[in-house]
Amino acid sequence: MRLRLDKPWTPLTDETVKRIPGQLGVYELADESGRVLYVGMAGGRSLFGLRGEIGQHAGGTATQFRYEVNMQYLTRHQELLMLHVADTGELPELNRTNPPARLGRIG
Repeated sequence: MRLRLDKPWTPLTDETVKRIPGQLGVYELADESGRVLYVGMAGGRSLFGLRGEIGQHAGGTATQFRYEVNMQYLTRHQELLMLHVADTGELPELNRTNPPARLGRIG
């Protein structure tokens, strides 16, 4: 299993959001250059799953997204955050306002 979410980026538009499944999982939002701005998750309390969570960000600073359907969304979310910190030295910009209580280290 690959650790990094390496699917191609999809433009964040109302039309593309409609095609996202309403399932549990994790996602990344990025700017035009592909710089990850946010790592999020759609959990058991998310309305409309990934579609609802990603759709909330349409019209914001993020212009593209990618996602992974994953029933282990809590663990996978933390794993993606730890990978980002290992790669860049800090949390994604939009995750800094509400950082996780505890975050392990990779590497």
